[in-house]
Amino acid sequence: MKPRQKRLAIVVGGLAAIGIAAALILNAFQSNLVFFFTPTQVASGEAPQGRPFRIGGLVKEGSLQRTDITARFVVTDTAKEIPVSYKGILPDLFSEGKGVVAQGSIGPDGLFTASEVLAKHDENYMPPEAQAAVDKAHEASRTLKQ
Repeated sequence: MKPRQKRLAIVVGGLAAIGIAAALILNAFQSNLVFFFTPTQVASGEAPQGRPFRIGGLVKEGSLQRTDITARFVVTDTAKEIPVSYKGILPDLFSEGKGVVAQGSIGPDGLFTASEVLAKHDENYMPPEAQAAVDKAHEASRTLKQ
């Protein structure tokens, strides 16, 4: 093999390795990408079917039902409501009327099955996306009432 052919083989091999590495990184990124949706967006069908995503809002007062380690509650942005089911131990700060973000997927029956539930960490905190969704829903309901 001539030196020119060796250099060409090294360059082609290096480009192939870089291409394979980039493809693996993008694949890992795509499979770990989780989007946030509000109950209004989920109800309107904007959320992906069969893929995990996060839903955030407020836990509706009086909606929490516990049986053994399964909890059922409703997440609302004051405009729409989505029922959620979660098997596991809820965070200590989880309570009705407070902000929550749940990660999971929605079934064909409209029930959101959560694999993880995150609650606020102090008295005044609500995830920014959830706060924006609640504010937007409040504004929309005020506009409709006028």
